[in-house]
Amino acid sequence: MKRTTFYVAALVVLFAGAMTAQAQAQATRTWVSGVGDDANPCSRTAPCKTFAGAISKTAAKGEINCLDPGGFGALTITKSIAISCEAGTAGVLVSGTNGITISAATTDTVYLSGLDFEGIGSSLAGISVTQVGTLRVTNSSIHQFTTGISVTPSGNGAVIELSDVFVSESSGEGIFSKPTSGGSVRMTIDRSRIFHNGGDGVMANGNGGGSVKVSVRDSESSSNGANGFVALSSTSVAQLLLDSCTSFNNSGIGVSASGTLATSRFTRSSITGNTTGVSSDTGGMALSYGTNSVDGNGADGMFSTIPQK
Repeated sequence: MKRTTFYVAALVVLFAGAMTAQAQAQATRTWVSGVGDDANPCSRTAPCKTFAGAISKTAAKGEINCLDPGGFGALTITKSIAISCEAGTAGVLVSGTNGITISAATTDTVYLSGLDFEGIGSSLAGISVTQVGTLRVTNSSIHQFTTGISVTPSGNGAVIELSDVFVSESSGEGIFSKPTSGGSVRMTIDRSRIFHNGGDGVMANGNGGGSVKVSVRDSESSSNGANGFVALSSTSVAQLLLDSCTSFNNSGIGVSASGTLATSRFTRSSITGNTTGVSSDTGGMALSYGTNSVDGNGADGMFSTIPQK
């Protein structure tokens, strides 16, 4: 009898332990809702309220989805994760801080889709990237931050892919990339608008010690308080490639290459209405493939040379 009682007790303990482990296991897909609760398990029938509440219950390489519109708060990402919200406005409204901070491993991939960032004029960056392997952002808008998207990794090989992204009303740069020593960035920007920011629209800055290469296609940088598109560096390689882009009505230069390691190449693009159309200085190179329209600026400027077609 005692032996039977012992076995029964042991089975109860094992079963309870298994149930506890199961309850604590992270799901590969979780859900948030405007009427959710972070005390919930973040399932589809019992969603969480915030991204921060959901990510702690989501396994690495898992996905967070939005059931309905809502304000889902600031978030720090330290692992591979996807946040996909196409069911309505997925708001990230913050004051005095970053919207989403990405500080993950150089092997991690982060995907963000369908987000609306609002900084109400007093916040740092809509998206701040200090480390990641690959970041993909699609169908999202960023308003009223100090910097719309800030990419400053120290790790080598960060890949940033932006498509259908709208960045406006930052007090500084719209999209800013400046890897630090030992870091590098390869960025693509497709079908996006960067407009009415206080500083430059798109800045590729190699003066942090890391190389940065940015390709922009079918996009517009307009009505910014400084320059439209800028490659800046005398320290590490900074390259811009513009294909079928528009730089319009910027208070500074439409397309700029400044510094001995800065190069801006552009094709099938329009540069008009800026204080200066094209500028290269202190050894920078602004290179045209001969398919651009540069006209109607305060001073149109000139290309450095024409590369081979």
